[in-house]
Amino acid sequence: MILVDRLRSLSETEGHTEDVDEHSREEHIADAVVRGVQGGFVATLIMTAFRLPLLRSLPPSANFWSQYVAGGDPDDHSIAALALHLLYGISSGVIFGVLFSLYDAGRSIEPEQRGLVWGSIYGLALSAFGVQVVLQGLLDIRLEADELALFHVGHLVYGLSLGAWVGSRTEGVEDPEREYEYAGGN
Repeated sequence: MILVDRLRSLSETEGHTEDVDEHSREEHIADAVVRGVQGGFVATLIMTAFRLPLLRSLPPSANFWSQYVAGGDPDDHSIAALALHLLYGISSGVIFGVLFSLYDAGRSIEPEQRGLVWGSIYGLALSAFGVQVVLQGLLDIRLEADELALFHVGHLVYGLSLGAWVGSRTEGVEDPEREYEYAGGN
């Protein structure tokens, strides 16, 4: 019910005074989820491509898989670790996509710009959660300063990528299928 009321409020703030019917609310949520799935997938690939060559190790999901599911050495579970990491990233993308579609403050700012700002904040919040809860709490891992910095930067890359994706494909974008056109210098 709260979600439905929030969507109605969004509709009214965007200049639509008519009631939003149940079908369009469901479409709004479905669109937000799809953008989140897509953005989470893309952002996780980008983050993973960023972090793997720098840290030269699997994501902490390998340690999680090894400790809580299969046992053995984390390096023995590379496929499961990357699949789990992708699942985490997509799930986080869905949450961001829905939250982003519900948040109406700053509507005067272009969605792409809001996406970058909120995506950055979201990525760093995920990173703080990852360090405090997952690494230190569940896995008893303490990263060295340089590893910790790269862990945070990797999540910032994730957040920027996710925010850019979701923001560039969200409501308010006149034509999400249109390519960007740049003014010519001639």
